[in-house]
Amino acid sequence: MGLLTAVFIATGTAIAAPVVLGVVGALGFTSAGIAVSSYAASMMPVANGGAVAAGSAVAVLHAAGAAATGAGAAVGWLAAIII
Repeated sequence: MGLLTAVFIATGTAIAAPVVLGVVGALGFTSAGIAVSSYAASMMPVANGGAVAAGSAVAVLHAAGAAATGAGAAVGWLAAIII
């Protein structure tokens, strides 16, 4: 791998990570938990008493939202206001 390729990969990662975390936050998966009346809340299974299977989409997005801090959380907050 050349130096230019490494720079492109690093730059892409630095840009993509906050954007992805921002989208996850805008869906309602926040660092404080799942936001009330959000899309994330609608994904919670009602039939099973709210239990979420490990490794499911809800569990993975919840973990990503819980890790969202800094720029990712700021983008999510801004997206929630705009949307």
